[in-house]
Amino acid sequence: MHTCHHIFASLLAAGITVSPLHAAQPPMAANSGAANNGPAISVDTPRGGWRDSTGEAAGFRQQVNYPAASVNSIGQSASALIKGHIAAKKKEGPATLVVNGVALPLLVDESNNFSRPYAFGAGSNSIEVRSPGSKERKRVQFYDASSGKPQARLRVVLSWDTDGTDLDLHVVSPDGQHVSYGNRVGSNCAALDLVVTTGYGPEIYANPTPPTGVYQVYVNYYGTGQDQQQITTAQVAIITQEGTLSEKRQIVQVPMRKPGELTLMKSFSYP
Repeated sequence: MHTCHHIFASLLAAGITVSPLHAAQPPMAANSGAANNGPAISVDTPRGGWRDSTGEAAGFRQQVNYPAASVNSIGQSASALIKGHIAAKKKEGPATLVVNGVALPLLVDESNNFSRPYAFGAGSNSIEVRSPGSKERKRVQFYDASSGKPQARLRVVLSWDTDGTDLDLHVVSPDGQHVSYGNRVGSNCAALDLVVTTGYGPEIYANPTPPTGVYQVYVNYYGTGQDQQQITTAQVAIITQEGTLSEKRQIVQVPMRKPGELTLMKSFSYP
């Protein structure tokens, strides 16, 4: 129990302080589709290379407001933030963000900037940002040597395809622990370490020591500031043994038709 408290204490801190990255190196990744006057896509953070984010808070929780407001990532630790700019957004709609092989929609504002929190694990990580239409791409790889971030052996990532909409992730583990927005940390070391209450998400459940047995993943269509008739499609990615040769991924997509619906997305066994 003490270990769980140590792992997730920073997630429950009321204030999030920003610390500089330690020995951060210039971005390593190549940028495809670059224009003559600068890169087509630039990523301010994360930066490529080696870093140690020990001591930096990595959790994110946004207050619920309807109609849902844009995500406010001001004050978010650089170790838990994906931020940058797309020079020329030629098509409407979100860009695409690929984190460690899992594709998610990425909101781009009127100035072609993007800023999204993400709870990265220790070890090797990669992101790729693709412009709407996927013509331009930017990839960044980095290694986080933090000793305070044990690698999640089970991670569940919820995202969805409409803006101004709030979906909530609920995960019930084999020992009966129910982790959700209202109960973000379980006694079995599970935590909902990323909660976003506007369009696209993500919301992330992670556990470095998941109990074996059957898990149930639910999604609650909490609310929307958009057309009530609009269908939102929820995507749940289930990743086990992330960052190892035994890594496995399952992707499930289900349409959410009506605010207030609670939908069983997937039952699965771990390991």
